[in-house]
Amino acid sequence: MRLSASAPPRRTTTPLSLVLAAVLLLVGGLLLALPDRADAADTLISQGRPATSSSVEDSSFGPEKAFDGVSTTRWASTEGVDPQWIRVDLGPSATVSRVKLVWEVAHAKAYRVEISADGTTWTRLATETAGNGGTDDWTGLAGTGRYLRVYGTARGTSYGYSLWTVEVYGTTGTTPPPTGAFTVVAAGDIAARCTASSGSCAHPKTAALARRIDPAFYLTMGDNQYDDALLSDFRNYYDKSWGAFKALTRPVPGNHETYDPAGPLAGYKAYFGAIAYPQGKPYYSYDHGNWHFVALDSTSFDDPAQIQWLEDDLARNTKGCVAAYFHHPLYSSGGHGNDPVSQPVWRILYAAGADLVLGGHDHHYERFAPQDPDGRATAAGIVEIVGGTGGAEPYAIETVQPNSQKRISGTYGVLKLDLTDTTYTWQYVGTDDQVKDSAPTYTCH
Repeated sequence: MRLSASAPPRRTTTPLSLVLAAVLLLVGGLLLALPDRADAADTLISQGRPATSSSVEDSSFGPEKAFDGVSTTRWASTEGVDPQWIRVDLGPSATVSRVKLVWEVAHAKAYRVEISADGTTWTRLATETAGNGGTDDWTGLAGTGRYLRVYGTARGTSYGYSLWTVEVYGTTGTTPPPTGAFTVVAAGDIAARCTASSGSCAHPKTAALARRIDPAFYLTMGDNQYDDALLSDFRNYYDKSWGAFKALTRPVPGNHETYDPAGPLAGYKAYFGAIAYPQGKPYYSYDHGNWHFVALDSTSFDDPAQIQWLEDDLARNTKGCVAAYFHHPLYSSGGHGNDPVSQPVWRILYAAGADLVLGGHDHHYERFAPQDPDGRATAAGIVEIVGGTGGAEPYAIETVQPNSQKRISGTYGVLKLDLTDTTYTWQYVGTDDQVKDSAPTYTCH
């Protein structure tokens, strides 16, 4: 057990304090002891903050247990696998001066303490190569970022990694969050007919990731359940993963929801009920903050009633930012390619000054620069994201379209949309909790 691993042990009384105390004893017979300056600067900033990890032994040993302030609860990783990590989101940019780790028997022999501004690029704060468990108190650190992680590279036992406590000390950023800020998680093409009992089953992993992000609500961009979207399949598969936050989900249907032998969208409607039909139709709208969200059924874009409803809905809108989402993207570099069925809807959205459109159908991630309905790049255009990575088998990139800025295939994940009253940006986050792509910040039209 070490008291300090990166700097000499902190003194509880400094030499200056002793001198001052001696002087005061001589002149007034009064003993004063100055407080430890390191202690005064060490404020605990990690307790109760959102935490993620590379794995858990089971649900009772989640990463949040290491940050709950309870000494008898702990995080434990999968046994017998290197490397493993645990990460905490400290919120707005934090300055870290100290990290205290209390290991269970299953400790790390070698590990790093790292900090990052974006969860992708990491800066090393401390390194251990001969850990023996117990308590490691890293003092004298100097790092700034949002995320801190403990990254274990070699186990000290045959088990996994397990921490009773991770305490991060320092100061948090003082910049207030932008006005009206909130987060939304989105994905399409989700529940293959498999469960978490299969290691290759992806939708339980994207659901776990989505839940860890803990957004204001969730969007789905169609093909929620494969292959024919039967009610029984929704109950047996989707409900076992993304169904955990069904009440906070705002879905739209895809083409697979139309294949139900009981009738197009029959299983979809029976499973989601009023969640998917809040206005009596499979298309609807709602507001959150300064955003107006329009959820559309692209399997019936030839229905004049939906087109008229969309025009009327946008005419009534009073919010400053507009996002629409539906299954079939107008532009895509994947196997399905561009889908002209969406172009009339794009024209309506573009005329109304819409900012953002989300789609699925092609099973990859892609973001486009702002463009008009005819594919011409323009600052006044709509930003489109393809996010069909919720769990269905990935598709390859085939023909790269103009204005496509980033494409990722073969990686399951979700969109983490960060929205304010006037701006929006997002990250594409993989099921390994790593940020695979970060978008620019756009200002609403």
